[in-house]
Amino acid sequence: MTVGLSAGLSVGRPDIDIRQMTAQDIGHIALLERELFGLGAWSQQVLTEELTGWGRWYIVAQQPHTGQLVGYAGVWFDGDVVQIMTLGVAQQAQGQGLGRAMMQTLLDYSSSLKASAVLLEVAVDNDAALSLYRSLGFELLGLRKRYYQPQGTDAYTMRLTLTDSALPDNA
Repeated sequence: MTVGLSAGLSVGRPDIDIRQMTAQDIGHIALLERELFGLGAWSQQVLTEELTGWGRWYIVAQQPHTGQLVGYAGVWFDGDVVQIMTLGVAQQAQGQGLGRAMMQTLLDYSSSLKASAVLLEVAVDNDAALSLYRSLGFELLGLRKRYYQPQGTDAYTMRLTLTDSALPDNA
């Protein structure tokens, strides 16, 4: 199932557009991946496979005046639950609400799919992301030891149960 997102989706900030990711964005996103995640970064090939994979939906945050990509995020929907696959914000754009705006876009998309819940993993030492996810209502589920490779960083698993209105009528 695909739900469209028009270019230039308003996020309450005239300096940022959130739009659906395209194949032309992959090279720029791969550079941003390396900046943010170093040795654990996804390659251009992995990003391409994600973008074109079944049930995947990816967005980018772009500065309209410069065309610079400053963020990206994506999900996988299996027909019941949405999995946040990635979320990244360029270092120079962190702390400005961009991660929240992209997460809200992903959550709105998840609701439009009538997903029952949203799951994610987050590094145990990523305090900014943990704060964001908790503020959006995500709850801690468990711990995955040495989840992020090659560093071996542990990850928390988190879940957000969507409203009852998102559940099937026969639930």
